[in-house]
Amino acid sequence: MSGGASPRVLQATAAQGMAPQAYHELVARVVAEHRTTGPDQSEELIKYTALNKVRMDRNARTVRLLPELEEVLRSAPAMTWLVLTEAWCGDASQCTPVMDLMAAAAPRIDLRYALRDEHPELMDHYLTKGGRSIPKLIAFDAAGTELFNWGPRPLPPQGIVWAWRGLPDDQRPPKARMYEQVHAWYAADKGVTMQREFLELLKKGA
Repeated sequence: MSGGASPRVLQATAAQGMAPQAYHELVARVVAEHRTTGPDQSEELIKYTALNKVRMDRNARTVRLLPELEEVLRSAPAMTWLVLTEAWCGDASQCTPVMDLMAAAAPRIDLRYALRDEHPELMDHYLTKGGRSIPKLIAFDAAGTELFNWGPRPLPPQGIVWAWRGLPDDQRPPKARMYEQVHAWYAADKGVTMQREFLELLKKGA
């Protein structure tokens, strides 16, 4: 679907969304209950969710904001960051802790999380090559006017995913091997590239 969601939909979804702490509590709760978010309660996704909580906790402890980004965030205008996500998503486990840190450093940015599978019509305004890839962050102002959107991952790991998908079926390695590459990249990068991408987005809107 072309074009972003309407201001009314963005505002209504954010109003019902979760603050960062509530989202983290949800992830912790579903892990403790040996389940995940969304309709697919397969053992595979439940396993990923438990691993993702470990990643989220680690990233929350170890990622540090770039000083130049902190400066821009302190003076950023009022806006809402609405993030579509799910607990089983590996990219979300790497990216949402960075979003939390950025929003915490920005007095006028309100960060809200919403579950993708509870908002399919909204998600379908923000497809990536036709897929409902997450996390997807939509930034908008008090009037609900979209300022920018970002996701589902920084450009380098997105390139890894696209290269894998572009291979012929008989040459494509198992998906697990591709995601090993992606998460190895995240571990080495420590949130720096994502922060630089947001720095550019925020500067454009300054």
